[in-house]
Amino acid sequence: MSSADRPRSWSSRRYPLILLGLVGLLAVFLAIDPHDRKDWALENALALIAVVLLVATAGWFQFSKLSYTLIFVLLVLHEIGAHYTYSEVPYDAWIQGLTGWSLDAALHFERNNYDRFVHFVYGLLIAYPIREFVVRVANVRGFWGYFFPLDVIMSSSLLYELIEWGAAVVFGGDLGQAYLGTQGDEWDAQKDTLLATLGAILALSITAIVHQSLHRDFHREWVESWRVKRETPLGEVEIRRLRAGKGS
Repeated sequence: MSSADRPRSWSSRRYPLILLGLVGLLAVFLAIDPHDRKDWALENALALIAVVLLVATAGWFQFSKLSYTLIFVLLVLHEIGAHYTYSEVPYDAWIQGLTGWSLDAALHFERNNYDRFVHFVYGLLIAYPIREFVVRVANVRGFWGYFFPLDVIMSSSLLYELIEWGAAVVFGGDLGQAYLGTQGDEWDAQKDTLLATLGAILALSITAIVHQSLHRDFHREWVESWRVKRETPLGEVEIRRLRAGKGS
């Protein structure tokens, strides 16, 4: 059995457990007197589901330390947003307190843009873990190892916007508006999805540049990924083939 095939040791599992413990402690600390308790609970519902899935599937699929670190950073940023509600995170006050300089004033922001920042960071940080998953599980190569992670970021961002809309309709009132967080921008959902897409494009571009510099077969792999692997069409042709096989 090669070293790559051996079961994961305790030392390899320790790092994600440390990160899980740290984010757990942060979540408990930020659960103390949040800006809006109901919104805090609603914001953390999806994050909790994601963490439970990561823990439950760790025996089947373990990410690299890099991927776990990227996921950890996103969870930290999310917990901050959940504590204050995304539209109330005082990031500009923090920057002014440290530097005496206003980011909002310098960039002419007319709204709190912490939510926009986290949508961009979602694409930037999560595109690589998704790429790691699809490359290792689906065994995709070349172009598809970059396209599929981008596609998942875009589709999951769309799904999240639909969840936000559904929650706003179901809960209504101040809670629905706090969770939706449009701050009066009718194009909020489209801008959030665009920012997540741009973050993913940046992350995957950096990944491609690194791989191109280290992998001598990078270009050949991209060309090979476009080669047709099955010459026979699917559709009605595949149905006839399956029916013929069933009858034999």
